[in-house]
Amino acid sequence: MDGSFIPNVKYGMSMFELLSTDIKKSQSGKAIYKDILIAKQTSIGSVAPDFLQRDTLDHEIRLSSFRGKYVLMDFWASWCRPCRVENPILVNAFHKYSNKSFTILGISLDNNRNSWAKAIRKDKLSWTQLSDLKFWKNEVALQYGIKSVPQNILIDPEGKIIGKNISPSHLDEVLANLLR
Repeated sequence: MDGSFIPNVKYGMSMFELLSTDIKKSQSGKAIYKDILIAKQTSIGSVAPDFLQRDTLDHEIRLSSFRGKYVLMDFWASWCRPCRVENPILVNAFHKYSNKSFTILGISLDNNRNSWAKAIRKDKLSWTQLSDLKFWKNEVALQYGIKSVPQNILIDPEGKIIGKNISPSHLDEVLANLLR
């Protein structure tokens, strides 16, 4: 799995083509096709689709404004226990590598501003945090096919996706190799 529910875009499309026209045109068929297209647009090697979302101070932030840095897009939520368990690892990585052209961009699937802000303070998440407070209908999460949290996407300085769902136990190793 690459962060979506389409394990392999080519295989997913070839399986989709085997479906009958009626199934392809059904609501489920259209949803599967949309997932395949999202998986293709957000696959490793693709340029990360740009987006605009508001931060904690209600400023509009674009993903493309981070070009020139490695960016770990971290999809999380204050109510997500596994996300909160991973946050100290992200804090350590941010402090260790932020002076080496690396940053984290948090994208929260929260729907309550107070809970979101409280979690940011409590977990000491000092990097840019974004949310439209639309829960599972977060526009960036939908754009990237995010169907569970925590998830992450690593983007290189040119804006290309170079990693997906890097486990917390391997994050330091991946960053150390990239940011020597």
